[in-house]
Amino acid sequence: MTRRRVLTVLFLGAALCVALLFAVVIRETSVGGEPNGDVPLRRLAADARIDVGTAVRGPALRDYPGYRAELAREFSTVTPENAMKWDAIEPVRGRLRWTDADALVRFARANDQLVRGHTLVWHNQLPRWLTGREWSAEALGRVLRDHIRTVMGRYRGRVAEWDVLNELTADSGKGLRTSLWSDVLGEDLAPKALRWAREADPDAELYWNEIAADGLSRKSDEFYRRVKALVADGVPLDGVGFQAHFNLDGVPKGFEANLRRFADLGLDVRITELDVALEVPADDAARKAQADIYAQVARACLRVPRCAGITVWGFTDRFSWIPASQPGAGEATLLDRGLDPKPAYRAFAEALRAGSVARSTAADATPSP
Repeated sequence: MTRRRVLTVLFLGAALCVALLFAVVIRETSVGGEPNGDVPLRRLAADARIDVGTAVRGPALRDYPGYRAELAREFSTVTPENAMKWDAIEPVRGRLRWTDADALVRFARANDQLVRGHTLVWHNQLPRWLTGREWSAEALGRVLRDHIRTVMGRYRGRVAEWDVLNELTADSGKGLRTSLWSDVLGEDLAPKALRWAREADPDAELYWNEIAADGLSRKSDEFYRRVKALVADGVPLDGVGFQAHFNLDGVPKGFEANLRRFADLGLDVRITELDVALEVPADDAARKAQADIYAQVARACLRVPRCAGITVWGFTDRFSWIPASQPGAGEATLLDRGLDPKPAYRAFAEALRAGSVARSTAADATPSP
């Protein structure tokens, strides 16, 4: 774990009592409900020496007090689901929109949460002015460099980590994914983007976030090869993210071993977008199986010393991307549509609780120097 991460964990621990008091007061006055657990997830995670986060949808943060209360109470990190993607920030060239991104950063500051910026280089959710023309490598490189400088510069010192690179590896495991970026910038894409990001905010931690590379596979081998080469070349990279969009097929083979081999490169690893989609309507057996998967992911992270934390991709079924993207699927998150805990929440919390005990015992058993 990096020195910055250690300092951050200490800061979060010191600030936690104030944040929890604030969150509980908000929940009780705005929705009148009881907390979902006697100890919130963020406290359990802090005790286990990781953080726990969620993706945040702008309209939900803006319009639903109950959503805000749960977000403040349960999570120590937040990731904008869409508000920092290129088409949200600059739909028209030169016209920048910061409303939802600024709101999330302010909310995080008020509730002692870290912000994970998401994302700077991705093949999706690009504005039409960017995708609707031909670019030279020089011109597109300038556009990307300026975008990174503009976005990271605005939040310098307020966003702790950035998914600089997102989903660059080809699903076949052969090279880079075909996209505007790789087609024009080629092999220079990753190192240049990471170096521009380091220049834009030297204190932010920089991640390559990848999809469907969670277990041992041809794709994760290609991802590993590329990350290892960046590290060997001295390219600034602090961590790698594994999205972990799962279903009842379960945790992929070699999940923990895959985390470990990236961590052995000297990088932090992080679960960045965890959800477990069910066929709907789901029955009790499906919900139990879902709960087991959430717990397995938590236990795997806790067994890898450089696993920095787990982010779930939304925490309530009311605001989940799954139904819109996967017809016939849903109920993928920890809380139901009414913000009540599901078996997945309880299993995830218990895995964190057990992990905190195990890590504390291991720390106590370590001889003093």
